Amino acid sequence: MDPAIAHGAPGRVMRTRIRAAEPHDDRTFVIRDARVFDGQASELVEADIRVEAGRIVEMGKHVRSHGPPEWRAAGRVVSPGLVDAHFHAYAVGLDPDGLPLSYLALAAQHRLRAALARGFTTVRDVAGGDAGLELAIERGQLLSPRYLYTGAALSQTGGHGDPRGPLDACAPPTGGHTVEVVDGIDSLVGAVRERFRGGAHAIKMFASGGVISPHDPLRAPQFSAEEVRAVAAEAERHGSYVAAHAYSSEAIAHSVLNGVHSIEHGNLLDPPTARLMADRDAVLVPTLATYDSLRRRGTAIGLSDVSRAKNAEVLDAGRHAIECAAAAGVPVGFGTDLMGELEDDQLVGIRLQGEVMGALGALRSIMHTNRELCGPHAELPLMAPGAVADLVVWDGNPLEDLSVVWDERRARSVVLDGRLVTDQLGLA
Repeated sequence: MDPAIAHGAPGRVMRTRIRAAEPHDDRTFVIRDARVFDGQASELVEADIRVEAGRIVEMGKHVRSHGPPEWRAAGRVVSPGLVDAHFHAYAVGLDPDGLPLSYLALAAQHRLRAALARGFTTVRDVAGGDAGLELAIERGQLLSPRYLYTGAALSQTGGHGDPRGPLDACAPPTGGHTVEVVDGIDSLVGAVRERFRGGAHAIKMFASGGVISPHDPLRAPQFSAEEVRAVAAEAERHGSYVAAHAYSSEAIAHSVLNGVHSIEHGNLLDPPTARLMADRDAVLVPTLATYDSLRRRGTAIGLSDVSRAKNAEVLDAGRHAIECAAAAGVPVGFGTDLMGELEDDQLVGIRLQGEVMGALGALRSIMHTNRELCGPHAELPLMAPGAVADLVVWDGNPLEDLSVVWDERRARSVVLDGRLVTDQLGLA
């Protein structure tokens, strides 16, 4: 597997030729008799799809094959790969930073491989990841979706990423694999620069309390306005953006007013703050799966009573936040934020978001909004000539029945970078 980063030309479903493949390239084939969902349109388009050297080069009726392998979709739906914009490769438990990085990387390969088999061809890791893991993926040493990462998230002292309680006399954690405590403008700017030096695609910071952390309230904003502005300005100078963990409207407004682009979770969002987000072109990335999963399975992973109470506060509010954001015109993405053994609930998030937004709305969040959010920093799937061939063939029409996607028992075939990596439908 060699998911090279190269920028293709976006476009709509149309009959177009791009270029010929090298004769030895095994990423060349034609999918016949497909119904194409482009990630946005409410109607499917009947088309053949020709892929050469891992790229879509032609879409339309009666595409000529010129001899490469042909796969029969037999009227099945073909779509871009799924994108999870809030994933944690290293989150093998509630305190992954207590484990060696070598173990986390080995454990991460199982989480990444499983996500790919479900149809996620891109994940954005917003609290972890590093150049070594990315290099292993690019060189085919582990099977994984395209991998975007922020490196360790930034937390203030006493913030969501600071695990110490009132009686802990130890120094704040620094140099963690998933989180680092950093205070002050100069130190934060240095930390941001260090992350971009290490290949990060964006910056993650904790701008409010969280469910898992037992000692910080959910609603209070974290970091000063000056600190948030300094991080956002430095990220922008690197051509990137900040993703902020924020639950309350106070923390969301504090983040957005100071330059944050992507609000993670956002469960306690209210209408005025949603309008502010829309005015500032901010994006909401809800993570409904994690609260549902913690409600059902929190005991199994050792969730504290305090965290259980916090989870109850945000569980149902997350659905309202999505409705609130959509009504204000805020782009709504999709993330899962699952830790430890809860990672196998990744597709549950699609079911939950579909219950709020409908099948088309949920699919647009996953395939379109997430691509728009992450796309400027890496190539993501698109059903158009010139785009990388990251595709999923579904055994049914997800626009009519979203369980085609969220029910892991439903068969699917997954193509990454023009290679068939999961073939439950027997295409090849």
